[in-house]
Amino acid sequence: MAVLKARACLSRLWLAIAVFAATASWAAAASSEYQVKAVFLFNFTQFVEWPPEAFPGPDTPFVIGVLGNDPFGPQLDEVVRGETVNKRPLVVERYRSVTEIHHCNILFIGSAEVGHLEQILPALKGRSILTVSDAGAVAGERGVMIRLVTESNRIRLRIDVGAAKAGNLTISSKLLRPAEIVGGGEG
Repeated sequence: MAVLKARACLSRLWLAIAVFAATASWAAAASSEYQVKAVFLFNFTQFVEWPPEAFPGPDTPFVIGVLGNDPFGPQLDEVVRGETVNKRPLVVERYRSVTEIHHCNILFIGSAEVGHLEQILPALKGRSILTVSDAGAVAGERGVMIRLVTESNRIRLRIDVGAAKAGNLTISSKLLRPAEIVGGGEG
């Protein structure tokens, strides 16, 4: 009887170790994926042009916002720490609701928020905010400017040029070249 209990206990221990290892592996993969996506968000600051009126004043910081659940954790903050965009300090802000957004230049819309795009995108209309999401195909079909799509363990870009133009944003050909262009042609 003691041998059976010991085996059962050992089996549970190995199962717990296996579950922990799988969870740690998944967390590391997710962490790595969002670290790469954080770098993408930072790099968009170099390849998108905002109109002067996108900045209320000469000292206004360049803001990367995250709407909804934050999948980046501290990684996005680490990527932008100490960086500037056209001599403006780069800051990260997090929003629970679109109504909290006062000044923002790049807005990452988390996958949990994609069901609310019908409210989010009209609330941003007329503002030069580059919208980015990694949510499913529906995001790209509904006006999100840049979708980060993971295919074969690589992150690819799908850019809605029409939505960017409607936001008075100019996307560099260097960013458009490797991307899949959707909604608005290659102009």
